[in-house]
Amino acid sequence: LLRMKYKKKNGLEYTDFETLHRRDMRDPKFRSAYEALQPKYDLIRALLDARIKKGVTQAEVARRAGTTQSAIARFESGAGNPTLEFLSKVSAAVGARIQLKVSR
Repeated sequence: LLRMKYKKKNGLEYTDFETLHRRDMRDPKFRSAYEALQPKYDLIRALLDARIKKGVTQAEVARRAGTTQSAIARFESGAGNPTLEFLSKVSAAVGARIQLKVSR
């Protein structure tokens, strides 16, 4: 059993993300769901890193991709389920290229 470590800040008790994550990853259902989302978040991270490396704002990416800044913010936060077309436009806007691979 993972013992929860609590910290206090401004009179409030809390625990850190890593402690909660380690605890939750012990649950097979949680681990399976978490691992199933990994490719999505890897893609988001790669495009976010490309945007930051280029020094481009969300607003500029949105302008280049023909969408809104709020759509880029939602994508970068992991909200929603972007289409391949949207991903292609965003990747082009940050000077990246998406490569898909299907394997068994």
